[in-house]
Amino acid sequence: MDNKKIDAATITDQSEVIRLLQLDSKPWYQKPNLRALYFCLIPAALGVEMTTGYDGSVLNGLQAVSHWQDYFGHPTGSRLGVLNASYNLGGLITLPLVPWVNDKFGRKHSITLGSLILCCGVVVQAASQNYGMFLASRFLLGTGIPFAVSGAAQLLAELTYPKERAVVTGLFNVSWFVGAILAAGVTLGTYSIPNDWSWRIPSMLQAAPSLLQLTFIWWVPESPRWLISKDRDAEAFEILVKYHGEGDRDSPFVNAEFVEIQNQLRLESLNSKRKWIELLQTPGNRKRVLIVMCLGIFAQWSGNGLISYYLAKVLQTVGIKDKRTQNIINLSLSCWSLITAAGAAFATIVLRRRVQYLTSFVSITVIFSIITALSATFAKTGGNAVATGVIAFIFIFNGFFNIMQPLMYIYATEIFPFIYRAKGLAILQFFNRGSTAFNTFVNPIGLDSLKWKYYLFYAVWLVCETMIVYFLYPETKGPSLEEVAMVFDGERNPEKMANDDRDDIKDIGMNLTVQELK
Repeated sequence: MDNKKIDAATITDQSEVIRLLQLDSKPWYQKPNLRALYFCLIPAALGVEMTTGYDGSVLNGLQAVSHWQDYFGHPTGSRLGVLNASYNLGGLITLPLVPWVNDKFGRKHSITLGSLILCCGVVVQAASQNYGMFLASRFLLGTGIPFAVSGAAQLLAELTYPKERAVVTGLFNVSWFVGAILAAGVTLGTYSIPNDWSWRIPSMLQAAPSLLQLTFIWWVPESPRWLISKDRDAEAFEILVKYHGEGDRDSPFVNAEFVEIQNQLRLESLNSKRKWIELLQTPGNRKRVLIVMCLGIFAQWSGNGLISYYLAKVLQTVGIKDKRTQNIINLSLSCWSLITAAGAAFATIVLRRRVQYLTSFVSITVIFSIITALSATFAKTGGNAVATGVIAFIFIFNGFFNIMQPLMYIYATEIFPFIYRAKGLAILQFFNRGSTAFNTFVNPIGLDSLKWKYYLFYAVWLVCETMIVYFLYPETKGPSLEEVAMVFDGERNPEKMANDDRDDIKDIGMNLTVQELK
């Protein structure tokens, strides 16, 4: 067996599936079945991250609402940090169960379970009578979100047409900003209500994304890859025919895709017992785990955590203390982030993964250093011009950070083969939520104690992150989900890979019938 690593470009050039895919020049919006699928996927799966975005932004907004502050005793420091961290701490508790639910019951049922738990958490949060009840509600919300996020990310990657897979999966993470905008807009709109409804209404509306998922998930098919893993090949083939072939059972691409998925999943099943320890037993798997750990940590420890959860405190360090002004800036920043992140998701069509990552990391390293310098200048001299400069560079920082924002789930679903994908996303969420929980607990303490000097840690850490990305992250754009494994494992040489796939397609794929599958 040849263990020589193969780069993504070589795999793409030798791939029969990709060759057949490239022959299809018809856009998705001219395909009725695919168009209907995407219409249902938007509320059922694409918008799952709206819940997390809503949560992050609504706490920013509520900190500027006087009735919320009065009701819960003006939480600061560790009390505010625990309140923010509880959402992610709840997720850490349930994460070990998430891969099992995903692989046992399917991607759709994982989304359904998570959405039901989230709705229960919203009821408790909106009815909170004291700080402890509000804290418990956020913990309950956190226990549900990993099920929904993991199931949705895998469903999108495994069900969508390969040409749109990266864009759709990227927009999944971008939906975070849709939730953030809704929360910022709602808290701004209810800000002037002279009673507790000024914070209870925003809390109640956090259930909106979950209710959409519970409504539309029944019109979305299950992942064909999951169905094949459960020996339900005929159902999987029908789904691929309907949505990837627009009803054409003789489609060369659909048959080639089906054969590749079928062969790869059965090969994985023969070589794996689905144990966690397997993720540490080969060089390829160890590299995957290291990368996904970095994906989770870097998504929160790049200075963006300060802005996402503590914008009000950051603005106070440069003299912007008016609550309404803080809420307006919060809403404007969320809108700007949605535009730039959505643009970055569509940029995945032409840009390689490494280009997007490195462009983002190099840029935010420089920009965050400028924000630190401006904040230090304001602390010494004051002045509206410096404060305005900090706000401007916060917007610029977010724009460049969002270049990599869509890539987290794209990259994670690409680097893990099906047999380990659910576990890989669980590891991603563990480190993402763990680092967020740590961040949200430590950041308010650091900001209260050190003010702008606290930024220096992130300025140095960003340099380390950039170097790790440059030396660790391989290119994955081009190959199919099944073929990316060779970038890490190199189990077959390119010529043999191409010949084997072509033989399978000629001997099996082009002659497949539903009767034979049954």
